Amino acid sequence: MMLARNAESLYWIGRYVERADDTARILDVAVHQLLEDATVDPDRTCRLVLQVLGMEVDDDDVELDVWSLTERVAYARHGRGSIVDSIGAARENARGAREVTSSEMWECLNTTHNGLVDAERAARTLGPHEFLTYVKNRAAMFAGLADATLSHDDGYRYLLLGRSVERVDMTIRMLLSRAGERSGSPTWVTVLRSAGAHDTYLRTYRGALDASRVVEFMLLDRLFPRSVFHAITLAEECLMNLDNRPNSRVGAQAEAQRLLGRARSALEFMQPGRLLDGLQRRLLELQETCRDVNEAVTLQYFHVTPYVAWADVRASSAESHFIEESEL
Repeated sequence: MMLARNAESLYWIGRYVERADDTARILDVAVHQLLEDATVDPDRTCRLVLQVLGMEVDDDDVELDVWSLTERVAYARHGRGSIVDSIGAARENARGAREVTSSEMWECLNTTHNGLVDAERAARTLGPHEFLTYVKNRAAMFAGLADATLSHDDGYRYLLLGRSVERVDMTIRMLLSRAGERSGSPTWVTVLRSAGAHDTYLRTYRGALDASRVVEFMLLDRLFPRSVFHAITLAEECLMNLDNRPNSRVGAQAEAQRLLGRARSALEFMQPGRLLDGLQRRLLELQETCRDVNEAVTLQYFHVTPYVAWADVRASSAESHFIEESEL
């Protein structure tokens, strides 16, 4: 039986690394668009990116450009939801769960975090692409190390569950940014590029670019790992394996399983030809499901008992100081 705090740390490591990766992908596409297309309105595009990522704009009167956008989304610190913050949060969770992660995973996150300063310095000279490529490559390395060096037991399932829930949320955000665009609009390509799905989509649909097909691919494709259906199915599978009663005669017992199963069924039996009808409403419902699943998982697996209520603060501080010293 895994400790609740370790399970929660693995879950959030999965979420934070995925968030940093997807944020870097979205920002990379936006930066290329802003720098290469003179017809794009910089302020409108920057505000759209911030809206997609759920970030607030500090001042509506300030004109945003590619540089201020990169500062806010990539480099900002102190709890503002940037890429740097996400990687830092993943590293702190890994620091507190060293006994359930492999040395390679910890070293990857620690090295990635320590290399952010140099990557940022290079990006300020050569362009944001340097920093964003660094983040994407390191996130891919971490995912590979987790798959290759961590036993595929409950700990791995919590990590995978967090990654899958975050992936669903971020993919939905990408689609929401284009909901309402005309079917033949070239802006749908940005969704595919942001998800790293452009080449795979072209091979699947033989080069035909159409909004309904883009939405179909990103929502319903069973084989593409970044589609909403694939990520929900994987999250549901993780929860089934974590359930202590996988062979229950009366169906899903846990609230998170029920929510994911309902969302997966709605996608599985949806008519592909009618995807654009009420797309925004459907995406918002899926996003709400992600929030509900996160709360249900937290209540069921992480906050079981208030066992820390009586802990000696001085002893905890001393132990924390010892751990920090031992890491240096």
